[in-house]
Amino acid sequence: MSVKNRRTFLKGAGAFALLAPRLGREFGAFQIEESSIADLLGAMRSGRETAKSLVEGYLARIDEIDRRGPRINSVIETNPDAVAIAEKLDEERRAGRLRGALHGVPILIKENIDTADRMTTTAGSLALEGSIALRDAFIVERLRAAGAVILGKTNLSEWANFRSTRSVSGWSGRGGQTRNPYALDRNPCGSSAGSGAAAAANLCAAAVGTETDGSIVCPATTNGLVGIKPTLGLVSRSGIIPIAHSQDTAGPMARSVADAAALLAALVGVDPRDEATRASAGHSMDYAKSLDPAGLKGARLGVARKSFGFNPYVDKLMEEAIDAMKRLGAVIVDPADIPRADQVGDSEFEVLLYEFKADLNAYLKTRGDRVPVKSMKEIIEFNEKNREREMPFFGQEIMLKAEAKGDLRTPAYRQALAKNLRLTRTEGIDAVMTKHRLDALIAPTGGPAWVTDPVNGDHFTGGFSTPAAVAGYPHVTVPAGQVFGLPVGISFVGRAWSDAALIKYAYAYEQATSHRLPPTFRTQADVRTGNTSCCK
Repeated sequence: MSVKNRRTFLKGAGAFALLAPRLGREFGAFQIEESSIADLLGAMRSGRETAKSLVEGYLARIDEIDRRGPRINSVIETNPDAVAIAEKLDEERRAGRLRGALHGVPILIKENIDTADRMTTTAGSLALEGSIALRDAFIVERLRAAGAVILGKTNLSEWANFRSTRSVSGWSGRGGQTRNPYALDRNPCGSSAGSGAAAAANLCAAAVGTETDGSIVCPATTNGLVGIKPTLGLVSRSGIIPIAHSQDTAGPMARSVADAAALLAALVGVDPRDEATRASAGHSMDYAKSLDPAGLKGARLGVARKSFGFNPYVDKLMEEAIDAMKRLGAVIVDPADIPRADQVGDSEFEVLLYEFKADLNAYLKTRGDRVPVKSMKEIIEFNEKNREREMPFFGQEIMLKAEAKGDLRTPAYRQALAKNLRLTRTEGIDAVMTKHRLDALIAPTGGPAWVTDPVNGDHFTGGFSTPAAVAGYPHVTVPAGQVFGLPVGISFVGRAWSDAALIKYAYAYEQATSHRLPPTFRTQADVRTGNTSCCK
C-alpha cells in the first residue's frame, strides 16, 4: 500500500484507525497490508520474516480486525497448530528443503473443506458441530505439499447457501453473520462470503472458496478480489461438503491475478477420489506463465450484452473496461450473447435438488461415526429440533424440496441435466464462441453489495455466473472499479480448459487498470462521501 493510500485508509476508517499502531508493530518496515504472495516469499527468503512471524502477524490481524475492531467475522476458527506448522516449515527452509511454491505462506480455506487436524468441518451447521474429518480433502493435501500453512477456516453461508430460498449470504448457525469490509452494513455475497471478506481485509495471503453457481465470483466481485472458478474437474472436490457434483468446484480468491494463479497452481491435480479430475490430465500448468501484461493483444472478446442493464453505474464501469481492453489491443465483438442462457433457471434448480440429496448423503458416509447426523433427513430433523439456534431468520425450504426427490436414476433428473448441458455448452457458450470466433466472453460479474437484511434475505440484482457454472466452464473475475466505494468486477468466461487464457486476459486488464483499493471498514453512509469518481 502506498503512503498516500495508507493515510487515506486510516483517515476513512474512523475509530478503527486507533488500531493501526498495533497492527503495524509485528512487521516493522514490512507491511502486511496488501502484501502479495511474492512479497511474503521474498521476505522469508531474505530473512526479514519467517513463516512463524507471518502466521503470528496474520493471527494478530484476525484478532484485531475480525474478532474485535470493525469485527468482520469472516474467520470461523483459526488453526491451533498454525504456529507449530510454521516453525517446522522454517526449520525446513533453514535446512534448504522447500516443499513447494507456497512454502510458509498462510492460507485460509472455506469451512466446508475437510482437514484431518484439530479444526472442524461443518459447513457452518450446528448439526456437524465438533466433528473432525477422517482425512484431508485432496486440495488440502495439495496445499500442505506446496508448503502452505492452513491458517484457519472461513465462515460461509450455511450449507453453501442451499438451505433456504430466503437465506442471508454470509450467515451460518455456527459462525453468525460475516460483514463486508468495504461497507460493514453490506453483504459479502455468496456462500464463500468469509473467504472473500478475509482475503479482502488482508487476514491471509489468499483464500480458497467453493462454488456451485456464483459462490466464488460473487464474493470476489463484492470484496474487490480476483476469483477463479475453474473448469469442472481441474480442482478435486473430494473431501468437500457438496451441493452438486455437476457444478461444484473449489477455487482461489486473492487480491491479485498473480496470487490467484499461484494458489490455483497449488490446488490442481488428478485425484483418484474424484472421477471428474481424470479429464484434467494435460490441462493443468504453471499459471505464472499466463501472467502476460500484453495478453489482451489480438484477443477476440465477446460482450454478453444481455447481462448488462441491471445497474447504470455498473454499466458505466463496464463500458470503461471495454474501452481499456480495446486500447490494449483486444478485438471486441458486441453483442455476443449466449443463446437461450435465460432458459436454464428451473432446470438448474431441479438438478441441484436431486444432486444435493444424493451427494450430501454420500459425503456424510465418508465421515463415519464422527458426525451425529448421517443423512439429509437427519439434518432436517436436527434443524427443526434446534429451530431457535439454526433457523432464527430463515428456514430450510430447499432442503425439504431436496429430501423429497428420488435418486439420480429418475428420468426428470436426467432430462433436466441433459437440458442444462445442451443449453449452456453446445447451444450456449460453445455456440456463441464458435459463431464469432471468440477467445472469451465478458460481462459484469454482478452488482455492488446490498445491505444485509435478515428479514427479507438477499437482494441479488444481476450477474453472469450461471452459464459457466452450469456448463462447468471456467470463469475469472477481476476488479473493474467501484460504485460509491463498493467494488465491482468484470468477468472473463471461456470454453472448457481455457483457464490459462482467461487468467492471461484478466492479468493484462488488471495490470493496465489497477482498480483494486483496500477496504476502509466503514458503513455505507460513510463510504458515500468517499471515492465516487465513477458515479457522481
